[in-house]
Amino acid sequence: QVQVVESGGGLVQPGGSLRLTCTASGSIASIDVMAWYRQAPGKKRELVAAWSKGEVTKYADSVKGRFTISRNSATHTAYLQMTRLNVEDTALYYCDAEITIKRDGSSYTSTYWGKGTQVTVSS
Repeated sequence: QVQVVESGGGLVQPGGSLRLTCTASGSIASIDVMAWYRQAPGKKRELVAAWSKGEVTKYADSVKGRFTISRNSATHTAYLQMTRLNVEDTALYYCDAEITIKRDGSSYTSTYWGKGTQVTVSS
């Protein structure tokens, strides 16, 4: 059974920093994409940052230069280092991962979501 779990959220003052962690566990053969999304109250879920196989990264315009996504492939972990946080960054942050498992000689690729970690930026 594959699981994706986020951690590292919390309350931080404007201008502060946080590092979020996303860890995938289970019988994982490979992970091709790990991404962070966020959803603020009353708003749609939006892509914040993504890492793709080949070390390709993508960022939302609103976080470029402030957030950095990185990955430890050995531990199936992705990090989101967030700096210069502002109140508009307040949201529930989700991790999703495109994971391939092998079962009975076949490969199966699915997208798995975590339950989210809350980030609140407030003075």
